[in-house]
Amino acid sequence: MAILSVEHSDQLYWLGRYSERVYTTIKEFAKRFDSMIELREHDYDEYCKAQDIPNIYSSKDDFIKRYCFDESDPNSIHANLIRAYDNAVVLREEIGSETLAYIQLAIYAMNKAKSSDAPLIQLQRVVDNIVAFWGMADDSIDSESVRSLIKLGKRVERIDLYARMNMGHSELKRELKRLNTRIGRTGLRYSSVKLAHLNYLAEMENTPKDMIIEEIESLFDEDMNTLDGK
Repeated sequence: MAILSVEHSDQLYWLGRYSERVYTTIKEFAKRFDSMIELREHDYDEYCKAQDIPNIYSSKDDFIKRYCFDESDPNSIHANLIRAYDNAVVLREEIGSETLAYIQLAIYAMNKAKSSDAPLIQLQRVVDNIVAFWGMADDSIDSESVRSLIKLGKRVERIDLYARMNMGHSELKRELKRLNTRIGRTGLRYSSVKLAHLNYLAEMENTPKDMIIEEIESLFDEDMNTLDGK
C-alpha cells in the first residue's frame, strides 16, 4: 500500500471538510429558506453570526443569492463546493474517477441551481451527489487511510458546524463518538488532551459551544487546520 504524502493527507482531510460543509450548509439553508423570505431586512445577520462569516450582504435577497451561488464570495456554498472539487481533482489517483465524478455532478447541479427559478430542487441534487460521493468512496476506495482521512474531515467539520448552529446535545455527542472511532486510523498527529476535553465538554448538560469550536479547530497541528481551511 502506497504511503500518502503530507500534502495528499491534508487534501483528503479538507475534501472531507468541504464536502461536509456544502452538505450541512445546504440542509440548514433549505430548512430556513421559507422563513428567510419573511425575515425583516437584516435578520439574516444572525445566520452570518452563527456561521462566523462576515455580513457583506446588502439585503436578504442579496444574501440568499450570493451566499448560495457567488463563487467570488469565499464563504458561499458554491465557493466551498469548488474547494471540494479542487481537492478531489488532484486526488483522482487516490479516490478514483467514479468517486470524483459525483463531485463533478454536484458542481453541475450547483450551476443549474444558480440559473433555476426553483433553486432548492437543484440544491437538493447537490446534496444527493455529495451523499453519493461518500457512498462511492466507501465502496470503491481500497485504502483505509484514504477513506479514514475523508471521514475524519467530515466529522471535524460536522462537529464544528453543529456547535456553530447550536444543534442538539445528542447530535454533538453522536458525532464526537464517531470522531473517537475514526481519529486513530488516520496516522495524523492530534492532541489527545484536546480530544479528551472535547469528550468531557460533550457530556455537560449545557454544552459550551464556543469551547467545542475552539477545541475542534485546534485538535490537529496548526498546519492541518490552515492549509486549505477557514
